[in-house]
Amino acid sequence: MRRRFFVEKYEGTSAVIEGDTAHHLGHVLRAQKDQLYELSDGTEAWLGRIESVGRDRVEFVLLEPLPGPQLSAEVTLLLSVVKFDAFEWAIEKATELGVGSIVPLAAARSEKGLLAAAEKRSQRWKKILLEASQQSRRLRVPVLEALAKPGHAFGAPGDSFRVMLSERADAPSLRKVLVGVKSGRATLAIGPEGGWTDEEIDSARAAGFQEASLGQLILRTETAVVAALAMVNYALTPDQS
Repeated sequence: MRRRFFVEKYEGTSAVIEGDTAHHLGHVLRAQKDQLYELSDGTEAWLGRIESVGRDRVEFVLLEPLPGPQLSAEVTLLLSVVKFDAFEWAIEKATELGVGSIVPLAAARSEKGLLAAAEKRSQRWKKILLEASQQSRRLRVPVLEALAKPGHAFGAPGDSFRVMLSERADAPSLRKVLVGVKSGRATLAIGPEGGWTDEEIDSARAAGFQEASLGQLILRTETAVVAALAMVNYALTPDQS
């Protein structure tokens, strides 16, 4: 199966990859003239043939457009910052599951040391999103927003269906909350280890979020990301039969 790479833009019937990605193509993958790869500029995907391979520059000629995956929903993930290995695993899997944007949250119960270091990790996180997008053959890379306080992120304008995962015993199941949802846009908020504070829950409710539970078992944040996104994608995918 052909690898996919992202380019800044197409230039007529050609495209260029430079920098670290070009170095990876030339020195790790041993790319050579006339080899075929999939290319995307975030809007369209094309089959490209290598014309030349330089030290940090690979030039392609575009051969034919490729069909792009038709995502059923545009999902924004509001994800509280947790230990970085778990957070990075979660955003990688969220990318594979089709999220459109990710907002790291500085939740009240997020570790302060992690929040202080989050800005310095943003470039690494963007690289993870890029590589996961290439692996899953997405048309575009998810947008990684700046670290935000929950109250600010909850109140962002939009017409999406909004749900926050909750550990409260009286929270309805996510399955029940998703019944009958027709919106093609969804915002999913997932809290840190230790859960949301009452103030954060009240703020989310005021912004139109519904509480939902993934069941009686308490899941780690990264596990909850995969489980919840799979359910949201399933609920919002039209029946093709």
